[in-house]
Amino acid sequence: MPETIEIQLKKGVLTLCVLALLNRHDSYAYEIASTLSDAIDMGEGTIYPLMRRMQSDGQVETYLVESTSGPSRKYYRLTDAGRRALEAQTSEWRAFVTAVEGVMNADAEPAPPVSVVNTPAATAERGAEQ
Repeated sequence: MPETIEIQLKKGVLTLCVLALLNRHDSYAYEIASTLSDAIDMGEGTIYPLMRRMQSDGQVETYLVESTSGPSRKYYRLTDAGRRALEAQTSEWRAFVTAVEGVMNADAEPAPPVSVVNTPAATAERGAEQ
């Protein structure tokens, strides 16, 4: 069964969303997944492979934080490459959204009314219609 447009859109912006979240503050994968689940209804299982890929691409790095209530948590933070990727993807996203909105709204604007010019030909034509 083909994926819906909603699923395709979510997959397309997932990396951008993670980069944006990590730009605000370091976080662990479950927290990122929970935030994305609330915001764009993204499944938790989707985030772990993405975080591994982003780490291997050099966009994020990890560090461990000790926990008093369980095992240490692996936190993610943006690298310089991650910040550059965020900047580039944000720019691409904004240009894309603007282009899509332009296409979608092209027919939303009513055409301006046609003005009748008072030329001798137009006056004669109107007289013939009456």
